[in-house]
Amino acid sequence: MNSSGGPSPVHEVASAGVLFLDAEALYRELLKGVRSLVTPQTRLVGVTSGGAWLAERLQADLQLEGKHGVISSAMHRDDFARRGLSNSAQTVLPFDVNEAHILLLDDVLYTGRTIRAVLNELFDYGRPASVQLAVLVDRGGRELPVAADYAAARVSLPDDRLLQLARGEDGRFSFRVESA
Repeated sequence: MNSSGGPSPVHEVASAGVLFLDAEALYRELLKGVRSLVTPQTRLVGVTSGGAWLAERLQADLQLEGKHGVISSAMHRDDFARRGLSNSAQTVLPFDVNEAHILLLDDVLYTGRTIRAVLNELFDYGRPASVQLAVLVDRGGRELPVAADYAAARVSLPDDRLLQLARGEDGRFSFRVESA
């Protein structure tokens, strides 16, 4: 169930590995769902890169004042020695984090490790009053006790598959499923 009380759609991956998810339809669900989480004091912060795309678009569609933030998990990942620094965007928080009410956005919630790393990064910038999490897709498989306050959909995928949000030149969202 999502935070709005209704059931989140569950999608299964076909045996051929094809996933039929309409990312634009899920974005519209996310937009509806986060309306109840957002107040005039809420600051949107997107996890690079898919979450940052969501934050950018939500900032405009919700007509929120100011700029959204972008946060990177790179410096706090528990697999940093193996992955190193990625080419993703660096953290940019154009507001004071102290006492801010933050809505953290990510495209896909899986193990919880990225969110753990992002929270560590966020607290390097200050102490927010609150942090809520909204995701486009929750695929289960948690390794850490992390839960989204809102998920537009829940998806079942084999562990050897990655689900990634893509953004076209026209700004429209789609999903890619790749081998891990």
